Amino acid sequence: MASRRKNSKRPLWHPAFLGAWITVFILWLVSLLPMATKQRFGDWLGRKLARKLKSRARVVDANLKACLPELDDAARKRLVEDTFVASTRGMLESTHAWWRDVAPYCESEIVLGREHLEEARKQGRGVLLIGGHYSIFDFALPLVASNLDKPGYMYRPNNNPVIDRMIERGRRRHFNIRPFTKRELRPMMEFLKEGGQVWYACDQDFGRKTEVFAPFFGIQAGCITTPSYIARESGAAIICVSHLRLPDGGYRVEFSPIQEGFGDDPKQDAKTWNGFIESTIRELPDQYLWLHKRFKTRPEGAPSIY
Repeated sequence: MASRRKNSKRPLWHPAFLGAWITVFILWLVSLLPMATKQRFGDWLGRKLARKLKSRARVVDANLKACLPELDDAARKRLVEDTFVASTRGMLESTHAWWRDVAPYCESEIVLGREHLEEARKQGRGVLLIGGHYSIFDFALPLVASNLDKPGYMYRPNNNPVIDRMIERGRRRHFNIRPFTKRELRPMMEFLKEGGQVWYACDQDFGRKTEVFAPFFGIQAGCITTPSYIARESGAAIICVSHLRLPDGGYRVEFSPIQEGFGDDPKQDAKTWNGFIESTIRELPDQYLWLHKRFKTRPEGAPSIY
């Protein structure tokens, strides 16, 4: 937090940001590669990183051991590597979303459940799209937004303003999408009341901000109650959304039915979105961001997973 405040006072051309600007330039060069080349490079680099980043690989392994205990050691080891590959590909796909044309991918994506968005529109309601952190990262944003009338998203600003500028300029290129930080709940709820549709990935461990625990693969996972508050105060329809890279190289976006009664019971709400994410993961388990310590915050007396 202190570094963010310090960086916010510096101009973007400050020498302290030289490394960040070099990173941006390298990523821009990577974005110029054809998508097929990005995918092959992501496969190679992901396998290298799985061996190099041993502490993060142990996090993935611990997550998989807890959530998918039916896997034997060999299968879990393969899935750890596949997770790094999927996430590395996702990072490279993100550069495509930031600087290149994504229209062909939006036109060819498979979309399931679009009728649920239409149902919310007919009801005159905005939509809060509760998502998760799957491996295609920022490339998913235009894929999802291409199905919306008035798209928006919630985000946490990057601590480095140069990197934040790169990411947010890249995101906002598409479909006149409107951003909201976590400090902009009130304007976001007004946006929802006016028929906006906001994507909110709230599936990570928020540490001390954890308010309830709900099962995720049978494990009590720390969750926040902000989605329930937004639902109550805005009257928005709640729809879960997933976005996956398919084995054939295509992409799929799926919208759940409207979650009726969402907002009445925050713990049940968390159970609802955890369940949707879990069912998506079980279909293609390498696609989830297992690199994150999802179970870092534990109920009182529960043993550490990491």
